[in-house]
Amino acid sequence: MAGVMETEEQARTRFQLELEFVQCLANPNYLNFLAQRGYLREKPFVNYLKYLLYWKEPEYAKFLKYPHCLHMLELLQYEHFRKELVNAQCAKFIDEQQILHWQHYSRKRTRLQQALAEQQQQQQPQAPSHGNTTSK
Repeated sequence: MAGVMETEEQARTRFQLELEFVQCLANPNYLNFLAQRGYLREKPFVNYLKYLLYWKEPEYAKFLKYPHCLHMLELLQYEHFRKELVNAQCAKFIDEQQILHWQHYSRKRTRLQQALAEQQQQQQPQAPSHGNTTSK
């Protein structure tokens, strides 16, 4: 059935499914699950992972809630990484590294936001005092 066009509804469904799947790749335990069941050794699945690289384009990436899934998607392009994911210790290590990164990122972001707020507060012009404040 060559030349069959995808309806708008089918395109929307495919977009939603691929968005959800790509974001699942952010979970190292899910990657371990896929590896242990042999999906990461199957050529069609590996080709699908390559196809999904379009999510790195800004017009698609803006829909991602977990953008670090793109890093995992990139790593999944490498056979060595796919093979290592069979090992539960590998998935555990990645999971721990993600948590450490998020903790560091959160603390750093909070400090930056506080510094920016203090800087903006210092730069706000003070209202001139006229000295003729009378109360009725």
